Amino acid sequence: MTTILLARHGQASFGQENYDQLSELGETQAKMLGQHYANTQRRIDAIFTGNLIRQQDSARHFWEGYQPFIHANHGDGTPTMSAIDFNEPNSYILPQFDEFNHKDVFVKSAGNFGNRADISAEIAKAESPSTRLAELFDQAMQRWHAGDNDEDYIESWPQFNERAYQALEQVRTKIVNMSLDQDSTVLVFTSGGVIAAITAQLLKQGRQTAYQLNKSLVNTGVTSITLKNQSTRLLSLNEYSHLFSEGKRFVTWR
Repeated sequence: MTTILLARHGQASFGQENYDQLSELGETQAKMLGQHYANTQRRIDAIFTGNLIRQQDSARHFWEGYQPFIHANHGDGTPTMSAIDFNEPNSYILPQFDEFNHKDVFVKSAGNFGNRADISAEIAKAESPSTRLAELFDQAMQRWHAGDNDEDYIESWPQFNERAYQALEQVRTKIVNMSLDQDSTVLVFTSGGVIAAITAQLLKQGRQTAYQLNKSLVNTGVTSITLKNQSTRLLSLNEYSHLFSEGKRFVTWR
């Protein structure tokens, strides 16, 4: 039985001009996951990421936490397998695992505002700008998932949902091509929308379930899927016990 671990990236830069970069906390979260897997001797046979910087950097910081402990556990000098080669991006980057275009979803859904400048002004005048931003983004997400305005978007929800399905199938193909054994474990750093879509598909649920799941996914939370023959099953959802090793303050959702 092969296991695929879908990890959400570490905390990014919500509310900043460039969201696609990890915060300092996000870097720590990814490293904590690596240390946790190393300490519990969780073998990782291959690592993939989407094309986004926050996804790739999450893998890098995971590896920083994971690799030293793995070498320490092989004190007899036994060489350890490298699950990822950062010098060969084509070997680990799978763009199908990229998140949806959140800027497009946000702007296209802001019906009461003419452009991004109007949205920024609305947020700036709020008593709590971060809260107002979260409210507007939630409204945008609801509109995108609803399906009544699919033609408005660069990538509609049905198109994104199909891409998430193809992403999972691509990993299945990679596992076969790499000739990994049946007990192998593959880790993929991706984003909440992709994980939510795949999970909803496995549960045979629709877009509203995916929307609710997406809101609950924790940064570096891990969702486990098992592959056996042609069967794909959900094993666990949004597991983040590694973040409690130094206190609840490491648990974030953005």
